[in-house]
Amino acid sequence: MPKNKGKGGKNRKRGKNEADDEKRELIFKEDGQEYAQVLRMLGNGRCEASCIDGTKRLCHIRGKMHKKVWINTGDIILLGLRDYQDDKADVILKYMPDEARLLKAYNELPDNIRLNEGLVVADDDVDADAEDYIEFEDEDIDKI
Repeated sequence: MPKNKGKGGKNRKRGKNEADDEKRELIFKEDGQEYAQVLRMLGNGRCEASCIDGTKRLCHIRGKMHKKVWINTGDIILLGLRDYQDDKADVILKYMPDEARLLKAYNELPDNIRLNEGLVVADDDVDADAEDYIEFEDEDIDKI
């Protein structure tokens, strides 16, 4: 019978969720950094984000966060800008929802950023959804 030389299965690789419940210090942006909101995930450790300065950037999720910190559409992240490529950036940190609310309270984020919604929806789309519904009356249903 062969000896088991490995250190365990895939559950060992996942690790423990120790950092979920503890509070951490709020990190503000410095020179060469920018706040952004994730527009869409592209796969392969990349995402497209809309920065506070008004530009869309292709972002690379750093290896320390890859498969450990899950980033979704609409999340507020901190980007490290590149000196040599203006349209690309690196994801440094993902803000938790309560941290993002604190950033908005400290006026670090503008008022037009919408928090706590999974999908980024433009204001025009909300009105368009209301027009898609058709109301039927009892007489119409009887004809069918």
